[in-house]
Amino acid sequence: MYGIIGSAPSMQQLFKLIERVAIKDSTVLIQGESGTGKELICKAIHQASPRKDQPLIAVNCGAIPEDLLESELFGHVRGAFTGAANTRPGRFELANNGTIFLDEIGDMSPKLQVKMLRVLQEKVIEPVGAVQSKKVNVRVVAATHKDLEKMVADGDFREDLFYRLNVVPLHVPPLRERLDDLPALIDHFLAKCAKNQGHEINLAFGKEIYEAFNRYEWKGNIRELENLVERLTILADDEVELTDLPQKIVGGQARPASSDDRIPASAFKIQYESDGSTDFNREVESYENRLILDALNRTGWNKNKAARLLNLNRTTLVEKIKKKGLEREEGAQENA
Repeated sequence: MYGIIGSAPSMQQLFKLIERVAIKDSTVLIQGESGTGKELICKAIHQASPRKDQPLIAVNCGAIPEDLLESELFGHVRGAFTGAANTRPGRFELANNGTIFLDEIGDMSPKLQVKMLRVLQEKVIEPVGAVQSKKVNVRVVAATHKDLEKMVADGDFREDLFYRLNVVPLHVPPLRERLDDLPALIDHFLAKCAKNQGHEINLAFGKEIYEAFNRYEWKGNIRELENLVERLTILADDEVELTDLPQKIVGGQARPASSDDRIPASAFKIQYESDGSTDFNREVESYENRLILDALNRTGWNKNKAARLLNLNRTTLVEKIKKKGLEREEGAQENA
């Protein structure tokens, strides 16, 4: 729906609510964790509304300094403050007859909360430095990742403004609650990467990868998944392996070594001299060699993947291989 991927029951319910609320002019409050796609929900509401041919203006209330946000929202007149050389319309005026999206409204200062309440109640704005108000016809869609009800209880957000915003509340579920959507989301982001990179991308995600994804919390939600897919299109080969994933997603578990590429425990036995002594440096060097060879064998001598498995820089690993004179086993194919 309007570019939003989701077949999970929670998303289907959200789509139904979007369709119902879009045709009305009521204020909407979208709540959800960061990275869940709250701005996409706002775009869907706007595109399905009678205002779809009018402007949709987005403002991130948390990204603009407090002393500039009022001017950004409501505009200013010439000479209103130092540097105001010309009269400038604000975002509300630019969004007239359309929709304004106020993202992270929970970060708005108490002073601006008062002015926002008047806008919602009376549909008028006051540009900074102006002596007259301006009437605006704007639909307000607000969003936040914060718990506004708790902020109201703590005295950090105006109760009257909260109820003005919370006419139609929408909740966007986090990715961990809609894991069935992972395959479709991954396909969507692969197609997006292929378009951006200008070439076809064939990247397979096996069962063990999805098992790791299903165990992961996805605190960054859809945004985190999209960034990961883009990373994998650059670093992974034709099939994604556990060693291609960040360690936090793997959960500290490396790919289980098979019986034919696992280094036997006997290989790490210390060699003692007849008098019971041993050479510490020799044993450390031997152990390091076996660690490197084990990582190389597990990854088919792919130095990029072996370096990530060992938590080394690729250049450091290559230097060690050359310095130690390590060679791949006969018949084994060396990759980049």
